[in-house]
Amino acid sequence: MSITAAAPAISIPAPVAGKGYWRLVGERLARDKVTLVVAAILLAVILVAIFAPLITAHDPYVGRVANRLKPIGTPNHWLGTDEVGRDLWTRLAYGSRLTLLTGVTPVIVATLIGATLGIVAGIGGRVVNTLVMRTMDVFYAFPSVLLAIAICGVLGSGVRNMILSLTIVFIPPVVRVSESVTTQVRSLDFVEAARATGASLAMVIRHQVIANVLSPILVYATSLVSLSIILAAGLSFLGLGVAPPNAEWGSMLNALRQSIYVNPVNAALPGLVILITSMAFNLMSDGLRSAMDVRLPR
Repeated sequence: MSITAAAPAISIPAPVAGKGYWRLVGERLARDKVTLVVAAILLAVILVAIFAPLITAHDPYVGRVANRLKPIGTPNHWLGTDEVGRDLWTRLAYGSRLTLLTGVTPVIVATLIGATLGIVAGIGGRVVNTLVMRTMDVFYAFPSVLLAIAICGVLGSGVRNMILSLTIVFIPPVVRVSESVTTQVRSLDFVEAARATGASLAMVIRHQVIANVLSPILVYATSLVSLSIILAAGLSFLGLGVAPPNAEWGSMLNALRQSIYVNPVNAALPGLVILITSMAFNLMSDGLRSAMDVRLPR
């Protein structure tokens, strides 16, 4: 499995008009019912992660073996219990914290680093472009999953090392997208006009380039969050990420897999919330792409 970095098409052929553009994006998002639904789902997940201590009644790390694998609907355990008798709702609520942390943080860091390198490569000339892009091509020689596993295997398990490995995996595709859209924007008329008026390279990058490459990069980064959540859960499932007894959906899925023949519903719950959350981020990315694909009147 490797990450493909298809560059979004540039849809704004003139300098971004700040408030006018973002107001139009907001209006289109407000009319997109699917995006509003998935936004509500993601907001709910974030609120659960923030207020987990207030909306749960059990300790996420303490259970009773006598209560192990209780089914959904059990009194005081409405989502049942896990393999050692811990409340599943509590574990899922607390697990959303580490899942979101390990899913969103690598994408944010990779986007900041990758976008910077991509813009530099796209506007810095042939030598700089070749140096940056050929370095990124080295990482494409390895499938993203194997690269993340290899890095975690070398550095060791743990949240910090997992975030670092996923950040390294996501930087090359972000660089490729950033370089591609920067190259497209660089050749547009308004950039050439700014150069003709004597604007410095720094001013051109700040006022013309960044304003117009931000939207495609943001859309692509949003699409990476779902993949990051899945990869992080997979690393934890393999024992290379979050270690038990810490609550995290991937490690919970690994711990409950032994119980699939005893209580398959409970065993599938962590996988189900991973699926729902990753799909929500994917659909949110699609909604942002559609909303940002607008052309301002000249």
